[in-house]
Amino acid sequence: MPAPFAPWQLSGESLVGLAAARRSWPTLPWGLQPLPGPSLVVAVAFATSPVGPYLELAIGEPARLGLRPGWCITTMVVDSAASRLGGRLNWGFPKELGTLVWRSDGPDRELHWVERNIVVRGHASGLPLPVLVPVRTLQRRSDGPVVVPGRLLGRGRVGLVEVEVPEGDELALLAGRHPGMHVAGMRFIMRPARHPVGLASTLRAPLRAPEPALSWGSPGRLAQR
Repeated sequence: MPAPFAPWQLSGESLVGLAAARRSWPTLPWGLQPLPGPSLVVAVAFATSPVGPYLELAIGEPARLGLRPGWCITTMVVDSAASRLGGRLNWGFPKELGTLVWRSDGPDRELHWVERNIVVRGHASGLPLPVLVPVRTLQRRSDGPVVVPGRLLGRGRVGLVEVEVPEGDELALLAGRHPGMHVAGMRFIMRPARHPVGLASTLRAPLRAPEPALSWGSPGRLAQR
């Protein structure tokens, strides 16, 4: 059965960390330009979604599409084939399948990506505060660059997020302790992708990109995974 069309409404909990700026620019899809700033590390346990519960680990880089700033998701692993398909076709997220293990112990949370032995763990402290954050990601589908609007609501507690990455892995520069937050009672809305038009407005893109759903690098060079 094909994955549902956008928008998606999801709920669960997440760890969100801001890792210190890399020493070199990551590779972004053609048409997007890097911006200075920290990388985004997000580990999520979705309890509900249009494709059921699943786990996800995402790495985002600050980028711009024209004058629009946002996050470009450059690495994303999930443990649900339906989520992988929907993420690629709806928004151009570079989702791949992997083995993910989520652990919860009091204020501590941990997500382990088994194949690459990458661990994201966090310890929340302090009083929970309401969180309402607009989210904008910038991706590239096979039909061109798209802006993906979204919104996150929940109860956030600040803390540290620790990332463990084996030496030699391409994500090794993210290793270490970083400021972050644990978001409980999370409700996340991913809206349909939009094609950029002009300086400030966007028009709705086709709900689905034709296969292959990802385009990376120069025109005509398609991403694979």
